[in-house]
Order: sequence, then C-alpha cells, then structure tokens
Amino acid sequence: MRPRFDEQLEALNQKLIEMASRVGAAIDKALKALVEQDGVLAETVIREDESINLLNVEIEDGVFTFIALQNPVGPDLRRVATMLKMANDLERIGDHAVSIAKAARRILTDQYVKPLVDTPKMGAIVRQMLHEAIDAYIAEDIERARAVARRDDEVDALYRAIVTDAVQIMAADERWVNQGTQFLFVARSLERIGDYVTNICEWIHYLKTGEIREFND
Repeated sequence: MRPRFDEQLEALNQKLIEMASRVGAAIDKALKALVEQDGVLAETVIREDESINLLNVEIEDGVFTFIALQNPVGPDLRRVATMLKMANDLERIGDHAVSIAKAARRILTDQYVKPLVDTPKMGAIVRQMLHEAIDAYIAEDIERARAVARRDDEVDALYRAIVTDAVQIMAADERWVNQGTQFLFVARSLERIGDYVTNICEWIHYLKTGEIREFND
C-alpha cells in the first residue's frame, strides 16, 4: 500500500509545483504588460487565471480524497495540509497578478507621468521571493524560507515609497489622478503578494516542525 500512498502524494506535490510555476509566469506577464503597455499580454494574464483556479480546485479535491482514503498521520498529514494551504495562497497570488493586468489595461493609452522604477523593482523582488520560497519548499529548507520572508521588509519599504510618490503626483496635478490610482492598485497587489509568499514560508516551517509560527511579526 505504501508505494500507492507515495505515488498519490507525489502527484499532488507535482500539481502544486505546476501551480506555482503558472502563478510566477502570471506575475511576470502582468508586470511586462504594465511596463510595456501591452494589452494583449494583459488579457492573456486574465484569461489564463482560470487554469490556476482549476489547479487549486484539483489540489483541494485531491487532498481531501487522499485524507479520506489514506488516513495520513504525522508528517504525511502535515504535508497534505501544507499543500492545501500553499495552494490557497498561490491562488490568491494569481488573483493579484490579474489585478495588476487589469490596472495595466486601464492605462494602456496613457503616457506615463514618469519612468517606472520602483514598481518593476518591487515586482522583481516578489517574483524572486516566490521562486525561492518554492525552492525552499522542495528542499524543506526552513532557513531559506526565513530568509525569503525577511525580504518582505524590502517590499513594504518600496510600497510606502510608491504610495508617497503617487499621492504627491496626484495632489500636484489632477490630470494624473486616474493613472496614480492604478499604480496604487498595482503597488497594493505587489505588497499583498509579498505577504502571501511569507505565508508560504511559514507553511514550510510548519511542514518541518509541526509548529505554526509567524515570520516578520
């Protein structure tokens, strides 16, 4: 029975890794759509979110079926619980990638008030955080997960800088209110992505120790 048990567990694990890959690609595309004002790419992100949501449902169903049929305990139960929680966080990250794509779509024809610097930088950090968090999950590396979570401070600092800049620009000239509002939406989505990646890092800690601990508290 154990080979079948392990086979089902690994199938769920591979779906989770595939989901993470698709979510990472969604972030990349959404940011590129924003920077390059590419409407086709923005629509692609929005359309492809359905496949991410479907993977989340498949993982949820697979986890509940696995628990019902295999009755996992100890580390095996922690693993499927971790998969369930991580899939939920990944699904929400995908939603925020869609939000970025929709914001990009709203200002496709605008001339940007200034070159984008902090927003792409913030996006690059959260994208790298996600990549390294998944690597930490695969390696079951708690220290690496903690290091990833610490980078959320960088994300928060950039978020505050973008908010300050956007508010000042909108206050100085009302012509930039719509554009500034969209960049505030984007910054908020990126900040939330950083939070969800931190959640994933916390689930890696739970997977290895059985303890629920908040990072960056």
